Amino acid sequence: MSRYVSYRDFDWVLLGFVLIICGLGVMEIHSATVHTKFAGAHVKQIYWILAGVGMMFVVSLISYQALLDQIHWFYIAGVGSLMAVLLFGQRYLGAKRWVKMPGGNHFQPSEWVKIILILAVAKYFADMRQRELSWADFLKAGAIVGFPMLMVLAQPDLGTALTYVPIAIMGVFLGGLQWRQGLTVALLAAIGIGAVFFTPRVHVLKSYQKQRLTSFIDPELDPQGSGYQVEQSKIAVGSGGLWGGKGSQTHGAFLPVPQTDFIFAAFSEEHGFVGALGVLLLYFVVLMRLTQNAQTAPDRAGTFVVMGVVAVLSFHILVNVGMVVGFMPVTGIPLPLMSYGGSSVLFMFLALGMVMNVRMRRFVN
Repeated sequence: MSRYVSYRDFDWVLLGFVLIICGLGVMEIHSATVHTKFAGAHVKQIYWILAGVGMMFVVSLISYQALLDQIHWFYIAGVGSLMAVLLFGQRYLGAKRWVKMPGGNHFQPSEWVKIILILAVAKYFADMRQRELSWADFLKAGAIVGFPMLMVLAQPDLGTALTYVPIAIMGVFLGGLQWRQGLTVALLAAIGIGAVFFTPRVHVLKSYQKQRLTSFIDPELDPQGSGYQVEQSKIAVGSGGLWGGKGSQTHGAFLPVPQTDFIFAAFSEEHGFVGALGVLLLYFVVLMRLTQNAQTAPDRAGTFVVMGVVAVLSFHILVNVGMVVGFMPVTGIPLPLMSYGGSSVLFMFLALGMVMNVRMRRFVN
């Protein structure tokens, strides 16, 4: 039976859990910055969340099939915005990642390009007629994601560039990846990564990125330099104990800018193992709701769109939490919905808007 798009089909449960995570993030941003020069950052974060929620409702009303039909124009716009960053972007801490917006705010185009890539990959595989992936399909999907990824690497922004990878992996996996292809690509990727890390004449990574990887392999090598942030993060997480403490690492300024990429360390220090586990359970529920929405998608394209969002969100959580506890190298990937930052918050709600878009059309013919 078909019926019109209605907010009765909106996933209000998913939105509820998302807003709880956002609320915990705002609370921790306030706690971590209240006596610093970043005091008041939590108010900005609330504004971005409200803007994101509004944007999510707007995006959910525009049919995703219509967006997929125009994806080539969005892709061109996305590549153009990355080119604009390289030509006119604001340089900060040695990198060009933002463009200045009216009102003095800065926008990071590489964040919204994630949505474009999710749609582009969904469109490509939804239009495939065969169920098994050919090598040509593999290369085309890699090119769709790889070209913007190289532009983001040139900014340089290794962390954001890496978040594009799971979109491609999820696409080829659902698109009919054969185990021989997966094994071949994994082998080639391992050789490529080895060449980047261990060949002296190859300079794909900046010196500070190599130092981060070196510190990840041997944290004791430079505890006051490249390994300082991770060491302080691990101390903060450990000092939280079971129920949390006063947050001496966070409030004593031992943990640098805890409101951004290391907000999970600050939260764990103040709310302990129980609080950290609670946050992870909230993310687990969100991922399960998203996966459920993928299963009820009305078509193949809808499934790819929702699972693309699942891939990016999972990657963010896995890498950020792993980085905070020293299991992953520091790559500058924020914790979704909790870390301070407008571009990241807006991307997440834009992605959730696409999920709602698919869900609200599951009974529409």
